[in-house]
Amino acid sequence: MKKQILFIAILITMANSFCQSKKEVQALNLDFEKTANGKQLFWVESGNPKFSIAIDSVIRYSGKYAASIQSIGDSSGFKALGLIIPDNYAGQKITLSGYIKTENVREGWAGLWVRIDPSIAFDNMKKNGVTGTTEWKKYTITLDLNPVKTRQIVIGALLFGKGKMWVDDLELSIDGKPISELKPLPKLKSQTDTMFNQGSAINSIPPDADRMGNLYKLGLVWGFLKYYHPAVTAGNYNWDYELFRIMPQLLNERNPQVIDAILVKWIKGLGNIESVAKPLNTGNKIIMQPDTGWIVGSKLSPELSALLMKVKTAKRDSLSYYIGLTNLGNPEFKNESSYPSMLYPDAGFRMLSLFRYWNMIQYYFPYKYLIGEDWKRVLKEFIPKFIKDSSATAYDLTVLELIARVHDTHANIWGGAPDLAKFWGINSVPVELSSVEDKFVVTGFAGDSTSKITGLKKGDIIFAVNHQSVQKILQNHLKYLPASNYSTQLRDFEAKLLRTNDTAIVITFIRDKKKQEITIAAKPVTKIKFNNPFHLKNTCFKMIGNDIGYLYPGSVKNSYLPAIMEQVKSTCKGLIIDLRCYPSEFIVFTLGKYLMPGSTPFVKFSQGNIAAPGLFTVSSNLSIGDFNADYYKGKIVILVNEITQSQAEYTTMAFRVVPHGFVIGSTTAGADGNVSAIFLPGGISTMISGLGVYYPNGTETQRKGIVPDLFIRPSVQDIRKNKDVLIDKAIEIINQ
Repeated sequence: MKKQILFIAILITMANSFCQSKKEVQALNLDFEKTANGKQLFWVESGNPKFSIAIDSVIRYSGKYAASIQSIGDSSGFKALGLIIPDNYAGQKITLSGYIKTENVREGWAGLWVRIDPSIAFDNMKKNGVTGTTEWKKYTITLDLNPVKTRQIVIGALLFGKGKMWVDDLELSIDGKPISELKPLPKLKSQTDTMFNQGSAINSIPPDADRMGNLYKLGLVWGFLKYYHPAVTAGNYNWDYELFRIMPQLLNERNPQVIDAILVKWIKGLGNIESVAKPLNTGNKIIMQPDTGWIVGSKLSPELSALLMKVKTAKRDSLSYYIGLTNLGNPEFKNESSYPSMLYPDAGFRMLSLFRYWNMIQYYFPYKYLIGEDWKRVLKEFIPKFIKDSSATAYDLTVLELIARVHDTHANIWGGAPDLAKFWGINSVPVELSSVEDKFVVTGFAGDSTSKITGLKKGDIIFAVNHQSVQKILQNHLKYLPASNYSTQLRDFEAKLLRTNDTAIVITFIRDKKKQEITIAAKPVTKIKFNNPFHLKNTCFKMIGNDIGYLYPGSVKNSYLPAIMEQVKSTCKGLIIDLRCYPSEFIVFTLGKYLMPGSTPFVKFSQGNIAAPGLFTVSSNLSIGDFNADYYKGKIVILVNEITQSQAEYTTMAFRVVPHGFVIGSTTAGADGNVSAIFLPGGISTMISGLGVYYPNGTETQRKGIVPDLFIRPSVQDIRKNKDVLIDKAIEIINQ
């Protein structure tokens, strides 16, 4: 939904991908003087990979080095450095200060940031960030500290937008005293257990039926205890490593009664349980109940079933070590190391990866009921797949295949898994494709490339690549294309179809009903400047003729809206809002106030529950608009297609309730709701739609997307003629 929310969510959770070394506070690299392999020690990076982070020995405030963050070319978004503070401290106020220098920072800001987890406090200097070109200056952030609730403190520096920044000589203090002079609070048991840091010692698992059944049972029980047992939610156990302690016992046993007895002994050893007298009363409408029927329906022993039911009704603290909810309600998966040094995790860690992800979806994916299959069967199916993986590439592909089974366009491998680049192909050709009429059609050329350079023309239909039919290639790769619907799978495949590991690619194409073949030289994907499909226009507003306005949210800023809408109200009989993009800023309410005569409900949300994992309830409706007699009374036509995703879908939901509003186009990406980041062994990062989004009548947009009032897509002939049929139809509707 909101780009800023996505940005914050990544900053919130980026620290989970990094396992801090057990260094004294004095050794933390706050002055960036400690370096290795061209990186600042202990710091981790997050954000747009096209930005650069570097050590600068020329421009620095003091010492030998400073850190720099720079946008490259027309890259947008943000880049951040983050550092986990390895301890917790008593006190009331925490202060981060440091020196920043900037060069031509625009369309955003440079600043410091501090995050206190879980969702206790956050500041990234958005309201008072550094812009333009400035010399070294000291900046400070101060936040309230809550030692009782604090689980983790993360600090850093960031560049949002374009330009370059330098940062140096950071200082961190609590109540005015440097943390190097303070004594840390005692660590939780989960933080001091390091027994399996170098591996699980489970290097292989024979894939026989008995062991598969034992692992299936363990996956269910381990994940249930992770989110339900009060001793685990309190952080008294490193739950990853407890898996490696119990798993060998189950792998060496075949008798189901003995297996259940082992699990009973294990659970009893976690500590006593106090039951809650009354069932949880949320006060909101329940949309999804916890899926715990397996406790009494999986042929478990009576003693094990009774014990698990006791855990289900146990009294739990409102704070949980492994899960939290943001202020908006989407889950925050905390204290989950991605073990980045294990690019090919051993069999035990591969099982951890499966169990961790499966249970996150089981208890905290708001759209689990839309997956379309029994999620427990997916667990059974993937246990032997994760066991079988014989290389880092095989493991990454299995993870990708598992992610695809939740059918969520937000869910993909967004970080780590470097071998996937070679799977898809490290080289490509400067040709851009779109899925049109169930065919992949040339729609443009990357960078300075043209039809003369490639030998292809707009409207050419790609029939085969390296003598393999496009349809066969697609069918072979569909399971590795996570998306909410088929249209979005095709959208994401467009950028992969012409990739190769060779230096040339043979393309068979159809032009004027004739099949032809051409060989095009391929070069590294990183050296080809493909257009960003989410931001194609270089202007946010223009007039079509004398009386129709065209607004492109992909480049609009809220500060532009007063002048734009003044012109629209005075000259336009209709306004086209082109949401075939990702809005550059959140405009739902800022633009909505100009379009609405009064307040109208347009959305409601669902969210999970810490006390009852797996329970999701729906909030009351949220409205757009307020009383405004001078609202814009012309026609509003909103354009959508498979590019319309997340915040763009949410924006469409809002604007379709305006008077004279009309949505035209085709199936959108079907991934609405703020995202939640997930980290898996092997340095893999992914996400899910973490917030359930619904129309006021309870209909969801997930998977099905925004259903247009008029379905219309371009044809191959339209592509050849450079004809935008959606804009043409919008003009026609306004003129009717």
